[in-house]
Amino acid sequence: MGLQDDLDVIAKQEKALQFESFGADTAWEVGCSLREQAMRRAAVMTFEIQVAGRVLFHAVTHNPPAGQADWIRRKRNTVMRFGRASYAMGLQLELEKKTIEERHGLTLADYALHGGGFPIVLRGTGYVGSVVASGLTQREDHAMVVTALGEALGTAVVGLG
Repeated sequence: MGLQDDLDVIAKQEKALQFESFGADTAWEVGCSLREQAMRRAAVMTFEIQVAGRVLFHAVTHNPPAGQADWIRRKRNTVMRFGRASYAMGLQLELEKKTIEERHGLTLADYALHGGGFPIVLRGTGYVGSVVASGLTQREDHAMVVTALGEALGTAVVGLG
């Protein structure tokens, strides 16, 4: 798959993974799914789910390095700034052959263009929060989040090839 193919799939995922409501119980369900996926893989990871600036879920597995917290912050910033999956933002800039500094005047110190951040979207409202995973490759982080959101919605979602 090429960059544009991946972007097309992510756009379909973003459209499919929309909620009627998203509160603490849904955050717990999604967060526990993420943690269970990581534990099955014996992966060293960090997860965060936030809505309206409030952290509704935060967990780690296997004592992750302190730097993962910064990856979480930067991926969250990307999702909340653009309302898109952080992986989509990175792929789009790669396709354009631009940096985030050139395209948006933002710095990599505050924004990460790697997979693992995904918007929480309420139908009829728009994006209200983010689900973020860090610790695997960017493609795997992204896939893990998409899987957890799809499970919570009871929706089969097409994955990246």
